[in-house]
Amino acid sequence: MADTLGSCLARAAAIGAGKGLSFVDRDERESVLSWADIHDRAAAVAGGLRERGVRPGDGVAVVLPTAPEFFDAFFGAVLAGAVPVPLYPPVRLGRLDEYHARTAGMLAAARVRLVLAGGRTWRILGEAVARAAPDLGCVPVADVRGAAFSHRARPGDLAMVQFSSGTTADAKPVALTHAGILANVRAMREVFLEAGAAVEHAVSWLPLYHDMGLIGSVFVALYHPASLTLIPPELFVVRPALWLRAISRTRTPVSAAPNFAYALCTERVADAEMEGVDLGGWRLALNGSEPVAPATLRRFAERFARWGFRREALCPVYGLSEATLAVTFSDSRTPFAVARFDRAALAEGRVVASDDGVELVSVGRPVPGVEVDAPDGAVGAIRVRGPSVMAGYLHQPERTRQAIADGWLETGDLGFFQDGLLYVSGRAKDVLILRGRNHAPHDVERAVDGVAGVRPGCAAAVSHRAEDADEERLYVFVEARRHDPGLADRCRDAVLEATGLDPGLVVVLAPGTLPRTSSGKIRRGETLRLWLSGSLTPPERVTPWLLAGELAKGTLAHWRRSLSRATR
Repeated sequence: MADTLGSCLARAAAIGAGKGLSFVDRDERESVLSWADIHDRAAAVAGGLRERGVRPGDGVAVVLPTAPEFFDAFFGAVLAGAVPVPLYPPVRLGRLDEYHARTAGMLAAARVRLVLAGGRTWRILGEAVARAAPDLGCVPVADVRGAAFSHRARPGDLAMVQFSSGTTADAKPVALTHAGILANVRAMREVFLEAGAAVEHAVSWLPLYHDMGLIGSVFVALYHPASLTLIPPELFVVRPALWLRAISRTRTPVSAAPNFAYALCTERVADAEMEGVDLGGWRLALNGSEPVAPATLRRFAERFARWGFRREALCPVYGLSEATLAVTFSDSRTPFAVARFDRAALAEGRVVASDDGVELVSVGRPVPGVEVDAPDGAVGAIRVRGPSVMAGYLHQPERTRQAIADGWLETGDLGFFQDGLLYVSGRAKDVLILRGRNHAPHDVERAVDGVAGVRPGCAAAVSHRAEDADEERLYVFVEARRHDPGLADRCRDAVLEATGLDPGLVVVLAPGTLPRTSSGKIRRGETLRLWLSGSLTPPERVTPWLLAGELAKGTLAHWRRSLSRATR
């Protein structure tokens, strides 16, 4: 049995005849690399890395888009015995100062010695590399070639570093071993097989620096070995139908995406684009990495039923970077479980069923080998234990001690078990504290998500006390489809009706304004910080929109990059 990523790649190259990676362009043309091709290209890069002074255990950042060069660099680092650190490449030229600052911080946190990039990316990265000053600098991966080399790693060695999403704090370097990664991959594969979904071919548009894209898609295909069709995330955002068309074309039984992707398909995919598409073979439509909205699931199932999609295929899941990826999966044999709970009781930490309460989607039961600790019938902290829990935060022992105790990982999430199923109700650090009571920001965000004119999944709710105020007030930030003077008032009414909370401020933003993590999650704390600092300023070429709210008279709306919504 393969016990490291390198041995998995060698095994796939040896026995995976006819299997490999397919890269799709905007015209749906595919270029294919077999696993043997990928292995040979990576071995040449490994030799080049050795010649440049990279040694086992060294950190090598991989800053590349979805393309063959990403795998040259990533698996080249693996075969060199180095520790690859996949980071997100710049997808547009706006907000480069913020990008350089975050990237430099991640390079420094992982103590990266060398950065591998592409030609265009290599030029843009200059400022971030200058700030972090890695020993061996930054080079295009195309320039790194040498005699084929393969280091023999051990299962307990570090295999890679992936950065946590950083929704409530700076992104943290999660250190994963070969053994931990493969334990999670095997657990997911077991779930797939139990569901009757033997993955011979899969499809993913998820970014390769993201755990669901790299571990949940690439590594699962590598371990099988199977074939995997890859769609660049920026192309998915423009043409989401490409994802569904590829699933149909390849008869893929399993494909995953965050909640917003299902909403995007429901909204953007035209009937004409679905001609000849058959989604009947899609057995597991995994939905995770951000809160799962029951309304989104229902709309997606109804929209695509005529093309063979089955409601039972929708599979809400739960996971996090610190647990490698997968923690719980829903039962694929039944439709996703939804229950309503009294909102006021949840705010007090109690779980009380209510016919007209807030609707939550269950994320199922633990995957094989993973234990989940959460209260039964009361809201509390969710903890996870198992072989795929991270080795720790790289070079951060104090943070590691705070996160892991007696083998249990403190996830930072809140939730509970009900009838043996896990429900996630929110993040501990994102809780809204208003008039002494706790409220989940997701409840507010879901309320405005259904308001006409609001972009789906593009809302942030935070609590804040201004210097001259006596108490915390609710601030709601939403991205609008277009200029709409009445949108803020409609959002306020929707929040008040759904939650009983009266926002002190509703900020209407242009598309792509809310700051997100590298995986696409909205950073609520960062949204408030940027707003209060005034550092979110509109481009000169766009007429600024006005706000509504008691604190908002005469204030300008703020803006953010648009393509980051392609990621989790």
